[in-house]
Amino acid sequence: PKDIKHKDDFKALKIEGPLDFSLIGILSKISTILAQSKISIFAISTYDTDYILVKNTDIPRTIEVLSNENYEILI
Repeated sequence: PKDIKHKDDFKALKIEGPLDFSLIGILSKISTILAQSKISIFAISTYDTDYILVKNTDIPRTIEVLSNENYEILI
């Protein structure tokens, strides 16, 4: 609907899952790495995986930063 506020300038990065519920700190580590690089995120967690929404303009830098930390980015 036209009267709903929204932002459409984000891309979602999926943390490949399913993630076992006993795993601790995955989202925390990724968000800390991005925060240290001044990249703002919006995180969404589901039952078996997490998603990180990043502004379109920050995607190239996000990929660079996470790749430098040995995260595999599949496009």
